[in-house]
Amino acid sequence: MKEFLLDKKIALITGGNGGIGFGIAEGLSKNGATVIIAGRNQSKNDIALKELRKLNKKNDSITLDVNNQSSITECVNYVSKKFGRIDILVNNAGINRRSEEPHLLSKMDWKEVMDTNLNSIHDITSKIFPIMKKNKSGKIINIGSMMSIFGTAYAAAYAASKGGVVQYTKSCAVAWAKYNVQVNTILPGWIVTEMTNDFKDKFPERYAMIVDRTPADRWGLPKDLAGTAIFLSSNLSDFVTGVSIPVDGGYSVW
Repeated sequence: MKEFLLDKKIALITGGNGGIGFGIAEGLSKNGATVIIAGRNQSKNDIALKELRKLNKKNDSITLDVNNQSSITECVNYVSKKFGRIDILVNNAGINRRSEEPHLLSKMDWKEVMDTNLNSIHDITSKIFPIMKKNKSGKIINIGSMMSIFGTAYAAAYAASKGGVVQYTKSCAVAWAKYNVQVNTILPGWIVTEMTNDFKDKFPERYAMIVDRTPADRWGLPKDLAGTAIFLSSNLSDFVTGVSIPVDGGYSVW
């Protein structure tokens, strides 16, 4: 992998203080980008930033609640004022709420998942796109899921929100290609994160089925997402827009 592929690029990653977001943050930083991680928990941001500054002292963090318009505005203003531009946006923040069947999911849980996983992407992207339009370049990477492709009885809201992410990505890609802004989606497979740590214990049969179905014969790690994110953040992907790329060890092939 060529070093400094993203030299002088400024990247903002929501939910970048752990899991997939942190894995992507490390990858972008190792390849030359200055990375700003944004998350609700500033203590967690601080821990993650300490590691990221070993790669680039300019890396930074900011508290962000993606469901709060004022917080989004403050975040975008801070990054654009301090760094002068935003070249890469990774919309990674997300949550899940499970129930045995869709009708058992409360309206509050449904709304919370939709607001965090889908509505917030529109809100923050709408704030950052004008900066990219002005600069006549930009890379937006939305984090979908295997549930963007497959339904599931126990995570109906999550699947619906992640399906929406893919369609929103396509719409933005079509609209903004003329401004040299590329918008794509990464579809992580089954990745070991804080969100899935209890999956093996709660759903042991399902866990075993996932491993059996995955040709790579394992769950993924956050760092497994880095290579695809680096490609989609770089000039090498200037003619790639509106696509959804599974990073799943072959799970979706079957």
